[in-house]
Amino acid sequence: MITFIWPLAFLLLPLPLLARRYLKPVAAGTGGALRVPFYARFSVQQTSAAGAAGQSLWRLLMAWSIWGLLVTALARPALVGEEVPLPAQGRDLMMAIDLSGSMQEEDLTRGGQRATRLAVVKQAADDFLRRREGDRVGLVLFSDRAYLQAPLTFDREAVRELLGQAQVGLTGQKTAIGDAIAIAAKRLKDRAEDSRVLVLLTDGANNEGVMDPLQAAALAKKLGIRIYTIGVGADAVQVNTVFGRQVVNPSQGLDETSLRDIAAMTGGEYFRATDEQGLASIYRAIDRLEPVSGEPVYVRPEVALYFWPAGIALGLTALLAVLSLLVGGVLSVNRVNRAEVQ
Repeated sequence: MITFIWPLAFLLLPLPLLARRYLKPVAAGTGGALRVPFYARFSVQQTSAAGAAGQSLWRLLMAWSIWGLLVTALARPALVGEEVPLPAQGRDLMMAIDLSGSMQEEDLTRGGQRATRLAVVKQAADDFLRRREGDRVGLVLFSDRAYLQAPLTFDREAVRELLGQAQVGLTGQKTAIGDAIAIAAKRLKDRAEDSRVLVLLTDGANNEGVMDPLQAAALAKKLGIRIYTIGVGADAVQVNTVFGRQVVNPSQGLDETSLRDIAAMTGGEYFRATDEQGLASIYRAIDRLEPVSGEPVYVRPEVALYFWPAGIALGLTALLAVLSLLVGGVLSVNRVNRAEVQ
């Protein structure tokens, strides 16, 4: 369907008639300061040609056609397509993933096989990112220090690929949780309010970095950033040793208290992941808490068409100029021939 973005422009169509009706004609000049011997003869020829052009019906029709096409171009015609649904609201979501040495611990399973914590985290986070259609997502990786791996972007495939390339100990063996929160907050602070979300995953406690985690969480709270924290690691189990049955806790280094405080302070939630299924369910829970979008907004794509009438008007103007020169030349030749005959 063709529509006009500025339909009021068509009110300009009678403008030439109004100008002719109410504006005074330009007063005839004296012929200019430059005088030549054959000026009077040339003036007669030009007057005759101009008079013939003014009385030409086809020139009048072409002039009106050009004016109509220019007004049509000014009205901005556009071809409007079918309605396309778009997400009503997206989130600005940063993910912070721990790459400290303990993430190499093989106390989780993936597909029935023992796997490192990082391998299981990658799989669950990848599925989570794949579902976040319409969100801007970014990635922060941290161990001895935190660094931005991917800025906020709609290109979720690029973020998933960068996450897949992450390796344990990439920047050290320790855990800088506070710095990770601070870097994510810096990237989220300029985004739209009520859509700033950080999902932080770790299997340890803050033992490195410049900023204290609770101080960083307080800063995030001021900026309106909700933080969802996830603690990863298997539960304590009893094992047989030479000293008898003993309790072994692979997650004894996890600081759950701080993670709960961070989440509670910023309006988020703390989750505990002890296996692959639990971690996947946590990400689905975050999906429910932070839905991708509400009711979709429908828009109609538009293709501009104004250049067509504008281009045709330009072509007709050039044609009119060429025809005017040809007609003027013919009249001038006829005038000269009559003068020579006389």
